[in-house]
Amino acid sequence: MSTIQSSFLIATILMLLLLDFTVDAQSSADVVFPLKRYGNIVPGTDITKALANAWKDACTSNRSSAIVIPGGIFKVKEGIFKGPCNSPIDFQLGGTLQAPKSLQGNNWITFERIDRLTLSGEGVFDGQGKAAWKKNDCHKRINCAQLPISLRFNFITNSIVKRITSLDSKNFHINVLGCNNLTFHNINITAPENSPNTDGIHIGRSNRIAITMSKIATGDDCISLGDGSKQINITNVTCGPGHGISIGSLGRYTNEEPVEGVIVKNCTIINTTNGVRIKTWPASAASGTATNMQFLDIIMVNVSNPILIDQEYCPWNQCNRKIPSKIKISKVSFKNIRGSCATPVAIKLICSRHLPCDEVKVGDIDLTYNGIKGPITSQCTNVRPIISGKQNPKICSSPYVVP
Repeated sequence: MSTIQSSFLIATILMLLLLDFTVDAQSSADVVFPLKRYGNIVPGTDITKALANAWKDACTSNRSSAIVIPGGIFKVKEGIFKGPCNSPIDFQLGGTLQAPKSLQGNNWITFERIDRLTLSGEGVFDGQGKAAWKKNDCHKRINCAQLPISLRFNFITNSIVKRITSLDSKNFHINVLGCNNLTFHNINITAPENSPNTDGIHIGRSNRIAITMSKIATGDDCISLGDGSKQINITNVTCGPGHGISIGSLGRYTNEEPVEGVIVKNCTIINTTNGVRIKTWPASAASGTATNMQFLDIIMVNVSNPILIDQEYCPWNQCNRKIPSKIKISKVSFKNIRGSCATPVAIKLICSRHLPCDEVKVGDIDLTYNGIKGPITSQCTNVRPIISGKQNPKICSSPYVVP
């Protein structure tokens, strides 16, 4: 672990210890803007306008402020909360905000260009996604119709999101873009296993993002890291069902930025299609790199692909597997990963023949398979892993079969 990563991890832990002593219902803000000040706030009504007015007042306040949303179920057509603001803002959600059932737009709730934001409370962002899932075919087609993302965080700095729930998003639950020093703590994300493209938290082009003490159950990746993700710490997360914790996919587009400095530690992954995964497209649009990634102290429970590097990621045959990936993967560590897998191939390290993986360390692996499809094995190609400690299964024990 680098000095920068260690410092960031220690700082995050200290900040969270302090935050756990605070009570969301009692804001330390200098000025409180209760939503009832902005109209007849009755459960079941639309509070879109009231929220916009409260945000305007809070954002222009020269003293730290809090927006307080009471208990109850309220409707919000679209919420756009933009800065820059004059002072820190605590957005406290006590009730449930419901998205429209219609499928219009790319966004539902957006926080943008804000420094020192706290989004807190025991409340729920309900995306009401059930009607959308049958129309969401982005997992099958490149040119698909986009559906609204429940929560967008664009260019947010020095902020925290804690104790909220995201329920039944139509598309991604949470999308993070261009953020710096943003923490998600004690988050609950829930959608059915068969809900397509409902990634729990997707991060792109952001630095120093922490996800801690959270539960994510969804129909796609619990956490996915896109290009430009740097200094990412994921600790004490329970994932499942879903597609696991993924870096990528990378290499699909031109002008992608490097991925660097990722730690996934002390996580439990249950009944997912993948465990921890790095995925890049063959026939990459441009060259790129992904380096310094660590997966440590992870428990797998009935996971189909517990450990996976896949540089031939090509869902629904949307690419040409015969052209190797141009994404260089290096300095990867899989250590102390244990539990059970749902298939006999517990480990796949499938690297690019154009740019073989470098410095892939695999140590203290103890995975079991109790099925009837053969003994537990692992597959490798275009990689020479550095092996230490226990090996169950033996690393690179079976030949790789090209799909």
